[in-house]
Amino acid sequence: MRDGITGLDHVLIGVSDLEAARASYERLGFTTTPRGRHVGWSTGNYCVMFPRDYIELIGVVDAAAPSRSIERRIAEAGDVGVGFALATDDHEAVRRSLAEAGFAPEPRSLGRVLELPEGAVEPRFALVMLPPEATPDIPIFVCRHLTPELMRRPIWLDHPNTAVAITALLAVVADPGALRAPYERLFGAGAIGVTDDVLSVRLGGATLLVAGRDDAERLYPALDVDRVSVPSIAAMTLTVADLAATDGVLRRNRIRHDRDGGRSITIDPEDACGVLIEFAASPGS
Repeated sequence: MRDGITGLDHVLIGVSDLEAARASYERLGFTTTPRGRHVGWSTGNYCVMFPRDYIELIGVVDAAAPSRSIERRIAEAGDVGVGFALATDDHEAVRRSLAEAGFAPEPRSLGRVLELPEGAVEPRFALVMLPPEATPDIPIFVCRHLTPELMRRPIWLDHPNTAVAITALLAVVADPGALRAPYERLFGAGAIGVTDDVLSVRLGGATLLVAGRDDAERLYPALDVDRVSVPSIAAMTLTVADLAATDGVLRRNRIRHDRDGGRSITIDPEDACGVLIEFAASPGS
């Protein structure tokens, strides 16, 4: 990967009803953070934090505030996986590397007011934004946490379903081959694998898979590709520490799920804000 990029930071799931999305993910056994509000924008979020990455449920909380493309995508598609962020500890190194590669990276600051019981705090982020043509179909940006201590309280990392990490994302697009050149330019040719018509990109401890509808169904057989919004992040695999505990939470909360022996559990996108979730046992468990 480019200088300074360390892996996946978070995946963004756009939702039409933020409070309903929070309730849905808590029924799936996730602990969510208190609600956040993006400073200067119309959106707010709830996050599902893991030690190295996280899920962001993002939706409109102030329609009168300035909006971005993400709000338009939610209005068009409803609940949908809209994109992801890459992680960095040195956003200036990332910006320089991307500029040297011929991109036009745009540095941007972001604040999020986090509504804690004891009072609001403001986590801060340094972003490196990329032009749409650099990351066609699936928006990608780079994110550095300037106040990480505000984002990962131990209580927020403790999930009843025992989830600990995002290990795979599936992006479904109309033409995966069209993304090969821009992805090789962004990540480096050595970071891209091609099998048939599926692209794979290593993002630190996670893998991004890019596929068309037919290959998406092969990769995630439980995915009803006719219901998938294209392009989108249509599925993600999460590692869990205890699959039996995951199963127990889902049963108690009466969540429909398919279990593949002792290896994985699949949640329908209808119950997870438009994204199929696969819970997978950690290696050696």
